[in-house]
Amino acid sequence: MARTQKNKATNYHLGTLKAKLAKLRNDLLVEQSGGSGSGGAGEGFDVARLGDARIALIGFPSVGKSSLLNQLTATQSEAAAYEFTTLTCIPGTMKYKGSKVQVLDLPGIIEGAAQGKGRGREVIAVARNADAILIVLDAGKEGLNRHREILETELETVGIRLNQRPPNVTLSRKLTGGIKFASTVPLTKLGPDPDKVATQILREYKVSNADLLAREDITVDQLVDVIQGNREYKPCLYLYNKIDTVTIEEIDGLARQPHSLVGSVKSGFNIHEANEDDPLKAKMWEYLGLTRIYTKRRGQQPDLNDPVVLSQIRRGTTVRSLCANVSSQMLRDFNYAVVWGTSAKYDMQRCGLNHQLDDEDVVQIVTKTNNQQRQDKNYQKMVQGFSDKYHKKKFDAKKQKQTKLRG
Repeated sequence: MARTQKNKATNYHLGTLKAKLAKLRNDLLVEQSGGSGSGGAGEGFDVARLGDARIALIGFPSVGKSSLLNQLTATQSEAAAYEFTTLTCIPGTMKYKGSKVQVLDLPGIIEGAAQGKGRGREVIAVARNADAILIVLDAGKEGLNRHREILETELETVGIRLNQRPPNVTLSRKLTGGIKFASTVPLTKLGPDPDKVATQILREYKVSNADLLAREDITVDQLVDVIQGNREYKPCLYLYNKIDTVTIEEIDGLARQPHSLVGSVKSGFNIHEANEDDPLKAKMWEYLGLTRIYTKRRGQQPDLNDPVVLSQIRRGTTVRSLCANVSSQMLRDFNYAVVWGTSAKYDMQRCGLNHQLDDEDVVQIVTKTNNQQRQDKNYQKMVQGFSDKYHKKKFDAKKQKQTKLRG
C-alpha cells in the first residue's frame, strides 16, 4: 500500500486492501482476547460507575497522572519518581459547578498495549466505558518520543475514535435482495465508482444482502467502521504536563496543537486545587458536554443550590432526559414543561419532551391531572399493574410470615 500511487485509478484497489487489513486486525484482536470482537479486549478494572460523568486518565508511565488526580479530586493516589507507580485503577470525584465527575487514574500504558502489553487491555477496556478521555503527556519528552501519536494509534487499533462523530451512514442487513447502495451527497473519497468500492468492502465482510445509505462524504475507513459496528466515539482532551521543563517556544507549539492544553501540576499553572476553578476543569466540563438545570416547583422559587446535571453524551440534554433523570413516574405522567433561560424564546415558555435545554435553564415540570390520566388509553393497564404489584407484595409478606412461624 505504501508503494502504491494514490489516484482515482487505484482507489478501488486501496479500498479493498484497507478493508482486508481492518478485518484481519479485528480477527487477530478477537483471537488474542478470546472475546467477541468488541476490540476493547479485556475484563477491565472493577470500578463502580458514580457521578454525573466519567473521565479516564490515560498516558505513559510517570507523566503525572496520579499527581493530577490528587490535585483535581483531593484523593490520595500514590505518586513517585519511578515508573508504574499505579498498578490498578484508582477512582476520585471532582466537584465542579455543582456536578460530580468521576476521574479514573489508570496504570500507564506502553506501545503495544492493544496487544495486551503492560495490562494494556484492561486500561483500554475502562477507556471504552468512560464518557471522555484525558490523555496526559510529558511536555519534555513529547518532541522526541511521539507519545501522542503512539497513544492515538493504540486506541484507534481497538476501535476507539478520538474527537470524531459517527458517520451519517445507515446499514440495514437483509436476508435477500442483494446489495443496494445510495447516497444523498456526492462521494469524492471512494473513488470514481463508489458503488463498486462499497459493494466489494461489504462482500469482504461476507455481507451479500444489505441496504447502504450514505448521507455524507465518507472514506473507506469510515465505511469499515460502520460495517463492523463496534466503534466507540469519545471526546478527548490532551494535557501537556510538566511544561516548566521546556522552553517558551516549545510550550507555544504544544499549546497550538488541536484539542490541547498545557499545564503543570507541580507549579499550579492551569491546574489549581480541587475546590478552585481553573482552565483544565473548564475544558473537562466542555468536553464532557455537561449542562446544569435548576428545577422549580409551582408557586416556589427555583432551587439554585442543587442543580440536575445532564450529559449530552449519556442521555442528552432534552426535557425528556431531565424527567428520566429525576423519576420514571414523572416521565410517564408528563404534561408539559415551563422553561426560563436561554433555550426559551421567551420566559415561561411551554415546551414538550423534545425541547433542547441550555446550561443554567430553570424548568418546572407540570404533570397530568387525575382526569387527564384517566383519559389515557394505557390508564387501565397501568392501574392493573399497580394492583398486581400491591397484591404480590402482600402475598410475599404473608408467605414470609408463615415461614417464620413454622420455623
